[in-house]
Amino acid sequence: MLNENIKALRKSKGLSQQELAIKLNVVRQTISKWEQGLSVPDSDMLISISEVLETPVSTLLGETVVTSEVDDLKVISEKLEIINLQLAQRSTTRRKMFHWLFILLCAVIVTIFAVLWVLNSPYLDWNYFNPETAVLGVAFHAFEWLFVRLAPIILIVAIVGIFLTRKKV
Repeated sequence: MLNENIKALRKSKGLSQQELAIKLNVVRQTISKWEQGLSVPDSDMLISISEVLETPVSTLLGETVVTSEVDDLKVISEKLEIINLQLAQRSTTRRKMFHWLFILLCAVIVTIFAVLWVLNSPYLDWNYFNPETAVLGVAFHAFEWLFVRLAPIILIVAIVGIFLTRKKV
């Protein structure tokens, strides 16, 4: 009878054997033995169990506790609410991360454009007879050529991304 009452009350409170064991400072196997009727808690532990499960000791020792489906539904709905809040928080965090990533991308593109404009294509004035300068000039020219063609597209996509990930009021 005690074993069934402990198990029924634990489940009605939405506690696992591990969670109850932690609250009582015992190992999970102890809870399992109590619920299977292989051992019984001492009087001090009965008081601790009654406090954790918020029920009188007489109820633990008395008649079989009837589990109510309302309590089970309440526990399930509370857990689902917590999960939904966690998912919403994760989604908000991800949206903020992408928003700032798009802003950073726009800033980098504008900065590179400004640097290229200030430098005014210096590779045209380089001495291409020097092998080191020639290779560097060709590499810089290739970067600039590719950047000037792709950056506007990336910039437009980033600006659209900023608007799509902004905080909605």
